[in-house]
Amino acid sequence: VQLQASGGGLVQAGGSLRLSCAASGRTFSSYAMGWFRQAPGKEREFVAVINWSGSSTRYAESVKGRFTISRDNAKKTVYLRMNSLKLEDTAVYYCAAADRFAIVAPLFNSWGQGTLVTVSS
Repeated sequence: VQLQASGGGLVQAGGSLRLSCAASGRTFSSYAMGWFRQAPGKEREFVAVINWSGSSTRYAESVKGRFTISRDNAKKTVYLRMNSLKLEDTAVYYCAAADRFAIVAPLFNSWGQGTLVTVSS
């Protein structure tokens, strides 16, 4: 599956953004989908994951209660709604697909190109 992330941009602290990740291919609905992020000078870290049907999600502690992952299998798109953004949320955000529900990057075998989110004070 090929993935295309979009929706990043510059936002003030406390603001909101919604990222989208559009997939191509006929098997999107069979994949678990995740979001990861990488801040400057830091390693890529897990943000959120959703299972194939959307019935199960998991979040990093740092975003729990502020971010919401969702998916629309008919549109082959996964979303990340980000509320109450903080300066430390600044990063390149990547969407990724995995054959099973996972939170570690090596288990995701398809990656989008990343979209930059910059949170300003």
